Amino acid sequence: MYQGKCLCGEVHITIKGNISDIIHCHCSLCRKNSGTAYATNGFINADEFEVTKGKDSLSTFSFKPRRYRHFCSKCGSPVYSASDDDPKRLRIRLGILDSDIKERPMSHNFVSSKANWEDLDAELPRYDAFEPSRS
Repeated sequence: MYQGKCLCGEVHITIKGNISDIIHCHCSLCRKNSGTAYATNGFINADEFEVTKGKDSLSTFSFKPRRYRHFCSKCGSPVYSASDDDPKRLRIRLGILDSDIKERPMSHNFVSSKANWEDLDAELPRYDAFEPSRS
């Protein structure tokens, strides 16, 4: 089971099953929606998903016909996406989860659309907190 919540904590979710088809999506839509170089998305079974708190705080946006992005109306965090073409599955952004996940991403997708500053194979330094120059 997985637990998660939006940035402000108004919306809480529970996933009672596995997460499948996890990808790092570099398409321009995911970049714009997340404000980052890419979004890490996975699919879950709709009947194994529950909004356990803050359902009234969810807002919906439909950029493409028959596809719906549900997000917290207070902080703007993406919570899940749904499609009329595949009603049994939902797409989630893995960043909303507080639980460690056992599944792993399978690919980077739409890399021809990636941000020009994103280097997938970068050998950047790694820190447990802010970079030392920021302290």
